[in-house]
Amino acid sequence: MLCLVLAGKLLHEAEPVALPDLALAEGERLQCVSYAPFHRPGQTPFDPGLTIARTQILEDLSTLRASTGCVRIYSVDQGLSEVPAVARELGLKVLLGAWIGSDPKRNTIELDRAIAIANAHPDVVRMLIVGNEVLLRRELTVPELRALIESARERSSVPVTYADVWEFWIRNRDLEQAVDRVTVHILPFWEDHPVAIETAVEHVADVFADVGSRFTKPVTIGETGWPSAGRQREQSRPSRVNQARFIREFVQRAHQEGWDYNLIEAIDQPWKRALEGTVGGHWGIFTDELEAKFPLTGPVSERHSILAPVLGAGAGALLCALLALRSAGRTGNNLLQVAASTACGASAGLLAVLHHEHATLAYRDLIEWSLLGTIACAGTLLALCLAGSPPGLRILPAWDAWRRLRVDPLLAIDPAVLSGLLRGIVLFAAAIAGILLFADPRYRDFPVLLYLLPAAILLVAGWHPDSRHGREEWICSLVLALMVIGRWFYEPTNLQAIAWLTTGLALAAPTLRRPTHENEQG
Repeated sequence: MLCLVLAGKLLHEAEPVALPDLALAEGERLQCVSYAPFHRPGQTPFDPGLTIARTQILEDLSTLRASTGCVRIYSVDQGLSEVPAVARELGLKVLLGAWIGSDPKRNTIELDRAIAIANAHPDVVRMLIVGNEVLLRRELTVPELRALIESARERSSVPVTYADVWEFWIRNRDLEQAVDRVTVHILPFWEDHPVAIETAVEHVADVFADVGSRFTKPVTIGETGWPSAGRQREQSRPSRVNQARFIREFVQRAHQEGWDYNLIEAIDQPWKRALEGTVGGHWGIFTDELEAKFPLTGPVSERHSILAPVLGAGAGALLCALLALRSAGRTGNNLLQVAASTACGASAGLLAVLHHEHATLAYRDLIEWSLLGTIACAGTLLALCLAGSPPGLRILPAWDAWRRLRVDPLLAIDPAVLSGLLRGIVLFAAAIAGILLFADPRYRDFPVLLYLLPAAILLVAGWHPDSRHGREEWICSLVLALMVIGRWFYEPTNLQAIAWLTTGLALAAPTLRRPTHENEQG
């Protein structure tokens, strides 16, 4: 059954989805896109010693030039001071940002430099943006921020603005007097009440109209967009198709209505995953390798190819079939077991590929690759262990299996011992994941792919009357069940939350099915 569900998921992702084409006039491009050059391996603005080479900026902007006529930058540090000069060579305009934080000395240096660059490139710099979401981050008070903006406006030869989430502009309308334009961020995905893709552009239009009615000066949409990967927030689901749909529908509406806008963002930023989880790194219309994620016309699919998952499923099926045949002694009397093991292997191989794909999008450092990779290996090894074992294998409690291994390490090849230890590892890890996702959910992915395989296997093998578990497994299972139910309660229509609920309960159910004292070792 799991194999069929996964196969259906693959086919659905590979199916092209018809979307409205973006019909721009001849020579018309996206108005402006946010640009940060920190997309290559190891690059992050948190590295104070990093300076991006001019050659990289030239390569990036040369790629973007076909899609947009303008880029927005957020700082003039770490090599970004070269952007206006490179943009001039390529015929691009720039929304020039000065990064403002809580350090007055750094603010002065950054702002002075940004003003000098803007004044030196008045034909390129459309606007000087003094600060980005400073009030949202609570790094300056309104009077402190206003003083910086007014100082910049007195010295700048280009229009000056400040950019923040639309609610913060509404709360601080007095700032309008300090700027030439009001620049607001409208991000349906990040709203306190996340917006579904079906109504996302209409939401932007409503907010834009509301903001415009409250101010007398022109309003610019400084950021809007949609992520292509990561955690679903209620009805807001990141995906390649949804991102393509939002960009097409929004840009079409913006050009029809005459809105001034900037999209976030040009290129995926892997470093942002440290701040906002997987979803933070995947707002680009280009990947971190400068490949366009989707066309602006024609159908779009979530997956370009199903070859790798199919090969993974085939390899897993073959390996587990061979293990099952060996266990059956090639007698031909256990064809059902061989078939079940083959299906289990296909699911294991397919999930291994899907998990690796997710890991490349989500895992941020060696620690995550090591810890989460170990859990994935434990689940796969558990599948192989049970596939090569006779039916009705008696899985030992984890603590008992550990005690036996300490006495005789060679018992690691005993399926009852190994499967018991692996089950304990997976249950403990899943319980911790459940706690973290319940207590701090905003930027955490639902780890369905990590635990789906062991959940499916243990739902069958762990239910056998001869399988045993100790108090530790029971506690972990109880915690896991409570946490997945609790997380789902807050997002009952979130498909990812429902999948996590199903996976967690399937993993916990066999251990919770009867009182612990019946299963403890004497």
